[in-house]
Amino acid sequence: MSTTERAEPTLNDQLTRIGTPALLAVTGLIAGLVASLVVALSASRALDILGIPDPGPLTTYGLPALRAIGELAAVIAVGSLLLAAFLVPPQKSGLLDVGGYRAVRMAANAALVWALCAVLLVPLTLSDTSGRPLSEAIAPENLWRAIGQVPLASAWCWTAAFAAVLTIGCRLALRWAWTPALLGLAILSLMPLGINGHSSAGGSHDMATNSLILHLVAASLWAGGLFALLVHARSDGDHTDVAARRFSTIAGIAFVVMAASGVINALVRLPLHDLFTSTYGRLILAKAVALGVLGVLGFAQRRRALPALVEDPISRGALIKFAGVEALIFAATIGIAVGLGRTPPPPDAEFNPTVTEAELGYNLAGRPTVARLMFDWRFDLIFGTAAIVLAVVYLVGVRRLRKRGDEWPMGRTVAWVLGCVVLLLATSSGIGRYSPAVFSVHMGSHMALSMLAPVLLALGGPITLALRALEPAGRDGVPGLREWLLAAVHSPVSRFLTQPVVAAVLFVSGFYALYLGGIFDKNVDSHPAHVLMTLHFLLTGYLFYWVVIGVDPKPRPVEPITKVAMVFGSLPFHAFFGVVLMMMDTPLGGWFYSSLGLDWNKDLMTDQRLGGGIAWSAGEVPLVVVMLALLIQWSRSDDRAARRYDRAADRDDDAELAAHNAMFAELARRDREAGL
Repeated sequence: MSTTERAEPTLNDQLTRIGTPALLAVTGLIAGLVASLVVALSASRALDILGIPDPGPLTTYGLPALRAIGELAAVIAVGSLLLAAFLVPPQKSGLLDVGGYRAVRMAANAALVWALCAVLLVPLTLSDTSGRPLSEAIAPENLWRAIGQVPLASAWCWTAAFAAVLTIGCRLALRWAWTPALLGLAILSLMPLGINGHSSAGGSHDMATNSLILHLVAASLWAGGLFALLVHARSDGDHTDVAARRFSTIAGIAFVVMAASGVINALVRLPLHDLFTSTYGRLILAKAVALGVLGVLGFAQRRRALPALVEDPISRGALIKFAGVEALIFAATIGIAVGLGRTPPPPDAEFNPTVTEAELGYNLAGRPTVARLMFDWRFDLIFGTAAIVLAVVYLVGVRRLRKRGDEWPMGRTVAWVLGCVVLLLATSSGIGRYSPAVFSVHMGSHMALSMLAPVLLALGGPITLALRALEPAGRDGVPGLREWLLAAVHSPVSRFLTQPVVAAVLFVSGFYALYLGGIFDKNVDSHPAHVLMTLHFLLTGYLFYWVVIGVDPKPRPVEPITKVAMVFGSLPFHAFFGVVLMMMDTPLGGWFYSSLGLDWNKDLMTDQRLGGGIAWSAGEVPLVVVMLALLIQWSRSDDRAARRYDRAADRDDDAELAAHNAMFAELARRDREAGL
């Protein structure tokens, strides 16, 4: 070949040369086209199963294309904020650096696209659900009346609202401290979709919904982080090597979570014999193959691109090429996922659910005996997994300390592990299984999650362990987990939440707002609402007991008398709450419990009085533990103060005591001279 001849540019060369906006536009186009093509394979079958007329090609093919583009934009927003929050450092002043600022602005643009797509998807969803053309569904008299009647349309309204707030927040954010909260909001904008669709109905819908939530979070962090890292590397951003190493760890965890949650969700939705014979099953296989390819590419990138960056931090070529190819495959995978969500699973002729199974997602063997509460398990994918992961991570931290010769109190380890065990039992044993169907069991689970598990977890001192186990970044190093943890503990939000009055009010008021304010009664049949209630119990309980007996550092000192006042001040409110439950003449959530048709749970008022008695008496055990912990802490505090005084006296020959005695001697001399 002569020197004037040029080789044909490869795909990698084209990905390197194309501009970043054009590359993102190409990925959006791929996602939309793949989603439309997938729907084209199953649209007629879906209409036959659902029994609705054809709304027209604009809705049939435009809806999945627009949804794929919107979800890709949401993923990019999540990944951009992930990069700004945890992959690249801010300036020492706390302001975002150039790379972080660029990522936040990209998140703002992506969130705006996500919001606009969500708004447009409201009438498209109404058209799709009703089988009417879009021109009819978009008419104001039809649009406003139908939004509240179609759950998916309401979900898109919530999504648009979250995305709009996210857009404004990203436009205003200049400091790093805002980016973790914005990242949480970006992930939250995906949740209305996570609790709707195939996973929210049918058998085992509780497990299907939990697995889908985990799947969405892991996918958005992995795919979004990859897009953000690609843009950062193409822009010659600082600390690309650090960002790539950190993202590699996140991507590895996300891959495991996606694989596990995807398998669980598929098994719940589809019998194995339909995996190769149905369109839905073949789409699951296609998505699994795509994820497998992405996993292989990610492993290859870890073996080739990361070592190149370690050797030369500005050697970004391999990273850009691998990430560019992965981004295109991810775009196609998002299109497949959207098409999969639009494809109905094959009907199971053998599936004939009972009323209980239709409402809860599973059946109950009988009344909740002690044996069933202890041994009739149904693993909670969110909180059960969290309990195991928290215990393992804590033990790994303790092991790291001991390997380098540092001690860690055994009592703290035992307390933390027991707290994780309580969390596991309250959500995944028979207690968690019967909790949605029996009020008294629900109240027992509630008390364990808000008044027992948090006590044990607070005594475990996880923040102190993390601060000791994690390596500090150093004066000129890139901030990492340890520095972020310190920033969170001493942040204005933490200082506000740990005020004794605020912590106590949040802890106590939740009981009254949820049960006596009507929230529980209206949402007793909602699985997402149960997830949020569990999270509320844990967080408010942990915050309260962190302030009262927590061994971890706090952003503000709290006097011992204030801690005692918090404990004894909250007890009457818990007792009164239990008494109110026992004195009510209408059962909370009675309409739902009656609909389950459980012959052994017909006397709902007796069951509620039992639940009220549990709430009334449940504060006694935590009170004993808390008071013992306070006494031990005060005793140790006095011992430490005495040792500090003894060490100071040894250093200066008890100069402080001598000065104190000299002062009284001088006062006595003056009194004698004055004739007193």
